[in-house]
Amino acid sequence: MAQAASDSWVKEFEEAMRLADDILARINERNMMLAAGNDPTRLVAATRRKIAMLGTKLDRLENLLQNPPIKPSISEKEMYRRQDMLLGIRFRTKQMAAALSTSQPSNRANLIGNDSRTAPPEETSRTAGLDNYGIINLQKQVMKAQDDDLAGLEATVTSTKHIALAVNEELDLQNHLLTDLDKDADDTNNRLKAAQRKVGILNKNSSKGCTFMCMCLMLLVIVFLVLVVLILVKSL
Repeated sequence: MAQAASDSWVKEFEEAMRLADDILARINERNMMLAAGNDPTRLVAATRRKIAMLGTKLDRLENLLQNPPIKPSISEKEMYRRQDMLLGIRFRTKQMAAALSTSQPSNRANLIGNDSRTAPPEETSRTAGLDNYGIINLQKQVMKAQDDDLAGLEATVTSTKHIALAVNEELDLQNHLLTDLDKDADDTNNRLKAAQRKVGILNKNSSKGCTFMCMCLMLLVIVFLVLVVLILVKSL
């Protein structure tokens, strides 16, 4: 049963891939219609609906992957691989949606990024001798190179995110350490105040003891003097 659920996920993903390929073909057809000066409005609307369908399929695939109806029999490595597959096709879908939203001019130079409005279009070494289909293929190559650059940028952003998370964890640890240090300092201060109070009490007790001893000594001296006087009187 688990294997059947896994195969069902793969089949749905393959359907999503075929739908993505169909969308890309429609975008290329739209570009050729623009290059020929035709109106692709109806084609664009149909393609937008297919992009929405693809988004719904990807949401379902992601939900099945995160919350399978039964315990999956696939390995953890396979789970990560499928997550990467979903991430890749989502990224591709966003690119196709962005490409569909971009109005493409009909001349060759503009198809490769020349947007001059004051000067007439000029051939370049890359477009010289190419017909409309050649221009479309060249554009696909440029888009693939851009996709590769974006994939590299995504990897860099992911790495930066991981570094930021590690720095955040380190800051949390330092905050906990500072909190503990502040608590220890408060405890030490309280102990110091208690010790100071005890020392004060001891000083007071010591002062009282010294006064009592002095009075005793003075009394003994007086008694001694009285005895001396009495002895002297008797001797006379």
